[in-house]
Amino acid sequence: MTALGRMAQGLRCFASDVAQGFFEITHNGFALVGLATIFCAVLAVVRPDLRDAGEIKLRGWLQARQEAAIGMPIQLDAIDRATAADPRELPKQQAALAYWLSKKYRVAPEPVGALVAEAYEIGARSKLDPTLILAVMAIESGFNPFAQSAVGAQGLMQVMTGVHQDKYQNFGGKLAAFDPLTNLRVGVKVLQECIQRAGSLEAGLRFYVGAANTGDDGGYADKVMAEHERLKLVAAGRSVPLPVIRTVAPAEPAAPTPVEDKVAALDS
Repeated sequence: MTALGRMAQGLRCFASDVAQGFFEITHNGFALVGLATIFCAVLAVVRPDLRDAGEIKLRGWLQARQEAAIGMPIQLDAIDRATAADPRELPKQQAALAYWLSKKYRVAPEPVGALVAEAYEIGARSKLDPTLILAVMAIESGFNPFAQSAVGAQGLMQVMTGVHQDKYQNFGGKLAAFDPLTNLRVGVKVLQECIQRAGSLEAGLRFYVGAANTGDDGGYADKVMAEHERLKLVAAGRSVPLPVIRTVAPAEPAAPTPVEDKVAALDS
């Protein structure tokens, strides 16, 4: 055999050895991957706590990557904290009220839908007409959950937070006054107490606004009752025209109505 032939044979043997070695390595590598997969599966069954911890870490890593990509924190549970309900999913009466109030007070129908639904639920428990509750809310705050009066009444129902701190304790404290549903529930409780104390609805409304011991409530009770009647018609399916809103030049602030502070009224 010539030297060239021996060299060619040596190269073929070398190539064969390399190919065999590569096969052995990849074969063993796939075997290791398979064994690792089986081990992880068995470990997940035997130690579910480790599996759960791994899933949490993986979700955290993926969320961190996504937050870095979009440039803001991700909170998938934010929708659970939102005070909103699709009016199309509400009963007919409630949907009609939500859309009408949304248009009149220029607020989104979804948050109003949630408040309407809550008013019906709490109204059934407190034996108060839900349209009365909504009327008080409308006159008090115009459905602004962050409203505050000069005397410290706060939130949708303009509850005197300083006077009724005890009622907010079951909701985590006085800052819950700015949670729409909490303010609604506390406000209804205060309204119920005022009506029971006064002996009639109109007198109870005067108590609620802090005018129990004066002869002038600034027309508050009449405004609430008028809105109450309109909302009852809306709930009954009647067509109730919305007020025409005209743009006018800003007027000078009106002098405050001589209405007694709610604190004194409720403490008397």
